[in-house]
Amino acid sequence: MPPSAAHSVVTEMLKDVLVGREDPEGFFAMCVSIMGHQETRSQFPSLIRPLSTANSQLHCILTSIYKEYFSKMEDDELELALALSLLEMKDRQLSMPSQESQLLQPGNRANKSSSIQLDSASESHRSSQEADVLDRRKNTHLVQSGPWGKESSPLQEMELQKSAHLDRNNKQTPGTGQTVCVSGQPASFWEQDAAGNSNLSMGEGDVNQSEKSKRSKNRRQRRKGKQLVGLPGSPSAPPPVLLWFRRDLRLCDNPALLGSLEVGAPVIPVFIWSPEEEEGPGITVAMGGACKYWFHQALSCFALSLERIGSHLVFLKANGEGSEVGSSLQTLKELIKETGARTVLANALYEPWLKERDDMVVAALQKNGVECRMFHSYCLRDPYSVTTEGVGLRGIGSVSHFMSCCRQNPGSAIGVPLDPPGSLPTPAHWPQGVPLDTLGLARMPRRKDGTVIDWAANIRKSWDFSEEGAHAHLEAFLHDGVYRYEKESGRADAPNTSCLSPYIHFGQLSPRWLLWDAKGARCRSPKFQRKLAWRDLAYWQLTLFPDLPWESLRPPYKALRWSNDRGHLKAWQRGKTGYPLVDAAMRQLWLTGWMNNYMRHVVASFLIAYLHLPWQEGYRWFQDTLVDADVAIDAMMWQNGGMCGLDHWNFVMHPVDAAMTCDPNGDYVRKWCPELKDLPEDLVHKPWKCPASMLRRAGVVLGQTYPERIVTDLEKQRNQSLQDVALVRQEFQHYVDKRSGCDMVPLPPRLVSEALGLSHRDGAVVEEGKQFLLPVITRMEFKHQLEDPDADAASNPYNAVLKGYVSRKRDETIAFLNERDFTASVLYEGAQRKERLESNYRKMEGLPTTPSSQGRGRARRTPTTKDRYSIVPGGAVSSLNSTQRSRNVIG
Repeated sequence: MPPSAAHSVVTEMLKDVLVGREDPEGFFAMCVSIMGHQETRSQFPSLIRPLSTANSQLHCILTSIYKEYFSKMEDDELELALALSLLEMKDRQLSMPSQESQLLQPGNRANKSSSIQLDSASESHRSSQEADVLDRRKNTHLVQSGPWGKESSPLQEMELQKSAHLDRNNKQTPGTGQTVCVSGQPASFWEQDAAGNSNLSMGEGDVNQSEKSKRSKNRRQRRKGKQLVGLPGSPSAPPPVLLWFRRDLRLCDNPALLGSLEVGAPVIPVFIWSPEEEEGPGITVAMGGACKYWFHQALSCFALSLERIGSHLVFLKANGEGSEVGSSLQTLKELIKETGARTVLANALYEPWLKERDDMVVAALQKNGVECRMFHSYCLRDPYSVTTEGVGLRGIGSVSHFMSCCRQNPGSAIGVPLDPPGSLPTPAHWPQGVPLDTLGLARMPRRKDGTVIDWAANIRKSWDFSEEGAHAHLEAFLHDGVYRYEKESGRADAPNTSCLSPYIHFGQLSPRWLLWDAKGARCRSPKFQRKLAWRDLAYWQLTLFPDLPWESLRPPYKALRWSNDRGHLKAWQRGKTGYPLVDAAMRQLWLTGWMNNYMRHVVASFLIAYLHLPWQEGYRWFQDTLVDADVAIDAMMWQNGGMCGLDHWNFVMHPVDAAMTCDPNGDYVRKWCPELKDLPEDLVHKPWKCPASMLRRAGVVLGQTYPERIVTDLEKQRNQSLQDVALVRQEFQHYVDKRSGCDMVPLPPRLVSEALGLSHRDGAVVEEGKQFLLPVITRMEFKHQLEDPDADAASNPYNAVLKGYVSRKRDETIAFLNERDFTASVLYEGAQRKERLESNYRKMEGLPTTPSSQGRGRARRTPTTKDRYSIVPGGAVSSLNSTQRSRNVIG
């Protein structure tokens, strides 16, 4: 079509756009079709210029469509040219018969070039590849990289097609000489990422703004994963890398895994089980039965994940003799000798005994010329790098003090979560491993007749042990439970918590990934985010006090008088205390390996404050039965609950009153104590108060179908506990600060060195061997009790026993109803007064009373509501129905 005719057609079409018969995108497409690419590019702005005054909004829309189209075309053309250039270079290299397969170095275009190797290809095949690239210029596709999809460019798609062609012609299985070259990131990526991003502290709303801008609309945009393509093995391939997995069983955001790819050599993932090293000193119980079972299942799932990306997890049992500490080191040395590996990479662990083991391994291997590196990823902050400099020691033990230390001395940046790789380079020969079952992590006991006692059957039914299960739990929580977490996380009868703790403990979900997702969620719960700070605080305390799992930090409390009633301990462990809320929680723990944080406080308070059993017993039981048993967290929390940690719980959970908060309708108790399911909600938490006839109708026989209470006078037990604490504080007054009344704790070596540094700058002199005592947070109840040791708990103005509430939301609803009913009652009282005056006048005049005034004005308890606290004015029952329905949903 001649240019003048084309212009006239376009002008007529523009009129259709102005009157709304044509949309702007369609008009622009027709312009390109009629005028051609080059003429549209040169003439289109002048054709739409009159719209700048007549219809400025339409002019802006058409201009943006024009700019977007031609800028995209230019980018695609550049990318196509680079792709074809790379294709020609590869073909020329492969056409040389004397040249062996070699690993190509990463390119420098946006750090996204990939090293690939092709068979000799014909010109027609290359033409078809070019045609595919041209087709892709018009559309955007998503390709799957591992379990997560990524957006790919035409260059990446060409490389993937080439790899697919290679796979069709050179199919190889893992372990048959396949090697892979790493794409796209410099060898020092982790260091660059740490240095290049501002610090992300664990406080509320503290995500760095420059990192925020990197997120996509779906809450996160992570660093692109590496697209890896399998290559045939070569005699000149570099020595393999040993990737030592411990508690980091994931592909996503795994810095050691990504670091192994940057070496540009085959990767051999290994897992070494050394129970003597894992256990640690003393009575740590670092890996109890439930944890071992989870570990077994998680390892099995992770092995499958590695196989899906073309790799393999080698299981090994440590070759140490007895309790020899160097057993993992010996196994690694044998593995290095067998494989010829010259690099060992792993993610660091922070338990003191494991840190000591890892330091010894790194030193020994480096002495033998083997590079060994440990990457930080298990916590948000490396606990060995946290310092109190600039913050001081006041308030130590609280999460607020710890977060202030992190903000004041941030260290390296937390960085952006890393996406998983698409595949792993494999060695020519795999080392000989052992079956997973040989490690004995999930070994079940047997009866005398040989039958297996499958105690983990309910745990197996309750959890998805895979990395995908971790992400599914996280997504489900961020789409639902997080909206109730801030106010209702204590509810045991509703799924308001994330249940992510076991996945975090075994590294199937990194804390950094969780932090970014939580901060990117629509409902950003500060309370939920602070849980990660509590976790880091626990590990910091464990590094300061290595004997945290068994030794009381406050010296006077080591002399505290405890009960030794083993019957009470066994009843508590088995959920047979006679207190339904405690029993339900302990039965849930035994059957599923988990309970929420509020219930952990309930059962701990009952063990310590009401049974007078030592906190170490509770710690050991939790370590054996929790699937998320974490030495640092459990030890810190049981020490605080046992009144001897750096912090004091300023509360005690009453086993009955707490039920109003966490299980107001009794649903949680009915689920885990089914023998009580027919009791009414008013009495399901205290069946000993039920009339005998009610118990008979519910089929409950106390002492038979449900146990009697092992402790009947709870107040007496509480008074005795307070008096015991006051007694030891009186006996060891040199550990009590006379000015503040706070307990004092000896400073650990690391904190002493920090304090000495400050003292030297001030010119003070410190005697060698002197013990430094630090006042720590102390419960106000204990301070007051010291003044009057014989006083009872009820008379203490700082009584720490919490009074339960039905729920904050329910209380808000009731408050609203009370306010509404108050307004209604004022109006109603006015109407009643008027009716009374009228009735009196009629009596005075001898007239009969009006029938409408009879039978009115009596408030009554509504029979249709389940809320025993609601008293509804007469005649207002119907107005409460809709409110009651919403209350049932909330409660």
